[in-house]
Amino acid sequence: MRRSNNKAIEITKHINAFLDDYVPNYSGRSENTRKSYDIAISLYIDYLEKAKNIVPERLGYECFSRDNIEGWLRWLFESRKCSPQTCNVRLASLRVFLEYLGDKDVSLLYLYESATRVKRLKEASRKVTGMSKDAVRALMNAPDTKTSVGRRDIAMIVTLYGTAVRMDELLSMKIGQLHLEAKKPYAVVIGKNDNIRTLYLLPKAVAHLRQYIKEYHSENPNPEAYVFYSRVSGKNTMMSQMAVSKRLKLYAKTANKVCSEVPLDLHAHQLRHAKASHWLEDGINIVQISRLLGHLQLETTMIYLDVSLEQKADALTTLEEEDTRSLPKKWKGSGTSLASFCGVRPIVSN
Repeated sequence: MRRSNNKAIEITKHINAFLDDYVPNYSGRSENTRKSYDIAISLYIDYLEKAKNIVPERLGYECFSRDNIEGWLRWLFESRKCSPQTCNVRLASLRVFLEYLGDKDVSLLYLYESATRVKRLKEASRKVTGMSKDAVRALMNAPDTKTSVGRRDIAMIVTLYGTAVRMDELLSMKIGQLHLEAKKPYAVVIGKNDNIRTLYLLPKAVAHLRQYIKEYHSENPNPEAYVFYSRVSGKNTMMSQMAVSKRLKLYAKTANKVCSEVPLDLHAHQLRHAKASHWLEDGINIVQISRLLGHLQLETTMIYLDVSLEQKADALTTLEEEDTRSLPKKWKGSGTSLASFCGVRPIVSN
């Protein structure tokens, strides 16, 4: 019993260190990504307690076996009515935690290796709806550039579309990542899993960014300052995705009156998809588009763009030709809930 209790304490410490230190500092900058890990771990602990009757005294590394993980996926799908896509996102998050465990203790690496053999649930293919070039032009004409907020917003929209960056990549971007005075101006983008890519900026984006930075920052801006920021309690902080989404929907409503192709429920990812689609229309190879988008797998780009079989074959040929949360200061051992024991959020039943 004492040995089992020690393992349970170890697991609790690992969970809290993973959520509080590793995920925020190393695994990604997106707030949604961090929440996804938190929810996945909490759901797994909830499954162990409710479906497997695991109490704190019985919590051990064997609880993270392949059989338990597969049972958890069925539980998510059948009992909690999660979609296959959601189940797969939860599985991916759990795998990252197990990989983290293996990095901390090589004797636990087998847990991650076993988890990688758990099959994802089959997902129905989904096509992302983009925007036509006319719709993009109408959207760019919507902000009132006679106002400072309008000038900020047009700089943001032009940059979002021109580079096809993800929303969190843009909002986490700092002044030092922009190289507007280079012979060929470019931005250094830090994407998922800290993958870095360089994206060249077209003259229109450069012009808007220069004007915006001069107005919102200074002639000599701090390289560590966020390019696009919110003023909170006298300090410049990272702008929230919700704030940007509200602005986009406001402009979409205006632009839709000019071009009905502009979706009223516009979100930033549609600008990313629109640019990718336009790149494809302009003859840029899918492999290049995949790299510009920061996709780790070429298949992601293919599905994302819903490309034809002929385009898939061309892309694969081209590819072949190329060089190939806080840790409690005191252990919460007095509670009877496994979630409380592990320091994760309790899950409310459906």
